[in-house]
Amino acid sequence: LNMVNELMDVFDWLEHDAAGAEVRALVLRGAGGHFCAGGDIKDMAGARARGGDAYRELNRAFGALLEEAQAAPQVLVAVLEGAVLGGGFGLACVSDVAIAASSAKFGLPETTLGILPAQIAPFVVRRIGLTQARRLALTAARFAGSEALRLGLVHYCEHDDAALQQRLDETLEQIRQCAPQANAQTKALLLASEREALGPLLDRAAEQFAAAVTVAEGVEGTMAFVQKRK
Repeated sequence: LNMVNELMDVFDWLEHDAAGAEVRALVLRGAGGHFCAGGDIKDMAGARARGGDAYRELNRAFGALLEEAQAAPQVLVAVLEGAVLGGGFGLACVSDVAIAASSAKFGLPETTLGILPAQIAPFVVRRIGLTQARRLALTAARFAGSEALRLGLVHYCEHDDAALQQRLDETLEQIRQCAPQANAQTKALLLASEREALGPLLDRAAEQFAAAVTVAEGVEGTMAFVQKRK
């Protein structure tokens, strides 16, 4: 729970930084060779002593984190090594760019513990589709980075630490070529396409496009292209 709260603080700060564009991207990476092995069983034990409401609040707090992470205006890059299980799997699903080590171990082990991937499930479905989400959640199957790539869960699968770091460096350099406000608005537009009616969405997008052309980023970007300079 402490880590969830600390990450929420980070995403709250990033949301307020969106206007200043001080931060272009956030890299989410585990320590000690592991990304995230899921929920803390000790937290669950503590919640047991406080009753059912505590369980619900503990579980929903992680869902709120996933919502915040997915909606962050900056580009969220996940570097996935070692265990990517349960909640860690959910965090991978809300990233904009996911880079996995081939040796990483992915899975949704919740049902083997007699519980549900309650907050993670909707994000998994959106990431890899209902058919594959059903198979993985209902069998608790474990799989490596190459299978995560095949499923579309991750964008890259690298076979050693040097290749993983090179891919991360290349990704961050690509992000630096993109205007931060344009990236933030584009990300919001892409996410909105999942839930909003097409006509009104395109109307709003046209207004945003017209505004973008006339602000500093759009003026500089288009003029640089015309003048053949960076």
